[in-house]
Amino acid sequence: MTKAYNALFESALEHHEVLDSKLKINVGMAICGEAAGSFEVMEAIRHEVIAQGLDAVVSEVGCLGLCYAEPLVDIQFPGKPRLFYGNVKPENLPSLKQIRVKGKNIPLATLGTPGLPGIPDLYDLPMMIRQVRIALRNVGHIDPTDLHQYIARGGYKALDTALTEMTPDEVIEQVKLSGLRGRGGAAFSTGTKWSFLKSSKASEKYILCNAEEGDPGAFNDKGILESDPHTLIEGMLLAGYATGANYGYVFIRHGHDGPIRRTQIAIEQAYKSGLLGKNILGTGFNFDAEMSLVGESYVSGEETALMEAIEGKRAMPRYRPPFPAAFGVWGKPSNINNIKTLAYIPEIISKGGNWFSEIGVGGSSGTAILCLSGNIKRPGMVEVPMGLTMRAVVEELGGGVPTGKVKFLQTGGPLGGVLGANKLGVKLDFKAMSDAGAILGSGGIIVANESVCAVDMTRLLVAFCQYESCGKCFPCRLGTTHLLEILERMCRFESIPSDMDLMQVVGKEMASASLCGHGQLGFNPVQSALDYFGQEFKIHIEEGRCQTGSCDINFITPTRTRR
Repeated sequence: MTKAYNALFESALEHHEVLDSKLKINVGMAICGEAAGSFEVMEAIRHEVIAQGLDAVVSEVGCLGLCYAEPLVDIQFPGKPRLFYGNVKPENLPSLKQIRVKGKNIPLATLGTPGLPGIPDLYDLPMMIRQVRIALRNVGHIDPTDLHQYIARGGYKALDTALTEMTPDEVIEQVKLSGLRGRGGAAFSTGTKWSFLKSSKASEKYILCNAEEGDPGAFNDKGILESDPHTLIEGMLLAGYATGANYGYVFIRHGHDGPIRRTQIAIEQAYKSGLLGKNILGTGFNFDAEMSLVGESYVSGEETALMEAIEGKRAMPRYRPPFPAAFGVWGKPSNINNIKTLAYIPEIISKGGNWFSEIGVGGSSGTAILCLSGNIKRPGMVEVPMGLTMRAVVEELGGGVPTGKVKFLQTGGPLGGVLGANKLGVKLDFKAMSDAGAILGSGGIIVANESVCAVDMTRLLVAFCQYESCGKCFPCRLGTTHLLEILERMCRFESIPSDMDLMQVVGKEMASASLCGHGQLGFNPVQSALDYFGQEFKIHIEEGRCQTGSCDINFITPTRTRR
């Protein structure tokens, strides 16, 4: 351990001891909490603390993952168990004085901690019991703007170890041993990708962190940045050391205010503490980092479009080759990683690549960080071992659908696919999901019950892809437009049988001729929906009706008649 890190760690422990001596109140202030009313709850809590004259530390924390329970309040008096209150409103906020005196019989505690009658342990809750938290190990437990809290839980120890005890090649070897594959959608070997950049002899090399995350239904990248941004910075530093890179960009789309603010604070803290900049921890390693607040479109998440955006240009994919490892941002060798991918690295270096590889199944090691939304009882963010079935994720962790039955899952974002209810047994495995006609992508899972029309859902996905196409290449720009026109005709019951074949022709051309994955994968949602719900499409065309009635409401007007 370097003297510099030891000093940071000792200071963090002292800070932690001070916190433990006081009343601690954490309020979930991630995007989900804010949407549920956490600002008002925070104001009420601060008023209560002042009114009672309590010596308390009131902190904003990120998302614990239990989005269905927001606003979520975590209260701990010195020497008392932590108490988690779900769905708190200012008018029913519990009396802090009453909690301190009684410590039990708390009517608002829908979540909790062991030792109190009728209140379960947090990790025994249905949504938590099967989780294995690696990248999400700190989310909801620490103040993301407090570097001391991150370090007190072992933060930056992996960096210190790598800089003092490991060579760059040894770091890459551990990442390779882990079997970690990119969590942004492509699922390419992270260690192999790093080795491409490591082999470059250029004096300037870049690490790019992709947090564009424009997928409908995906919020785990934002969840990490607004809950534990230092884990990304540490992962980025380790990537820089391993590959010989000396500069990093965290790419975030405009409008993600919480993640942007907290990541900026974390970067400033890292500089102030000697964890970024020159001679990091006194080891001679230099690395600088900044945020790039650009990205006017979904396509800016594509790695070469991302580089164009960082350079101040319109976010449009580049022709390849050359590939980023040879010619990246500013024409220098670059490596692009998803936020989730880098968030695993500190624990992989701390515990070893073999430890990570033993979690998961087959060629899909580690965990999957999933976002559950749609028709589901418990929407939220979970981290579960690869190999778990979709049924376990949706029904056990998510609680299933509130009414009716699961009809399908939309996975992997708008370029992903649709899985019918008969595929709930498919495992969280890159190959298994691909064989089923879907992808894990960035981890978004939208659940649909029987009230959702498969044709209309497909139309919405294609409409998103069409709107977000950058327009640089004809196959994507025109292909998505043609697909949308056909699907809209279907939803208006104005389609003809040959439209089914026409969509296949358009989709094949898009896949073979588009410049980037946006067009190449743009037919995925259509093809998978046809595979599982082809009969529903035929009913729209041949019988002029929608089984769910959704298209009747959205598309049929008094002046329009069915065919």
